[in-house]
Amino acid sequence: MKSSELRTVKLEIASRLEMLDMVQAVLGQLGTMVAFDDDALHYMSVAVREAVVNAIKHGNRMDEDRRVGIDFLVHPRALEIKVRDEGQGFDPQSVPDPVAPENLLKSYGRGIFFMRSFMDEVAWSFPARGGTVVRMLKRATS
Repeated sequence: MKSSELRTVKLEIASRLEMLDMVQAVLGQLGTMVAFDDDALHYMSVAVREAVVNAIKHGNRMDEDRRVGIDFLVHPRALEIKVRDEGQGFDPQSVPDPVAPENLLKSYGRGIFFMRSFMDEVAWSFPARGGTVVRMLKRATS
């Protein structure tokens, strides 16, 4: 892909849950540019919301002085989203399975499960400067 075909929107927000609506609005606008249908946009919205909430709550520990970066990369037939925090990082393999019998009735712990279920690709990286970056990709089907 030529770089001229790639459009990027970058947001940097305070670690405040009130900022989620703005992130969702940007996602919705960009999702329509890639021609995702309403169902795909809904499920992507859940995945992105979970990633940003995790960055705010678990990564940055609700510290409003720490930032959450959200990069939207608009490809011709896909949308790539990167969410990064300034926290300590974590081991994605150590997160309990939310569909295990002992976890089914818990009201938390499904964010990573939703991201993996609703996006085509999900991966984590841990930059040397600290923090966590989750990269999610959704391809358009039509």
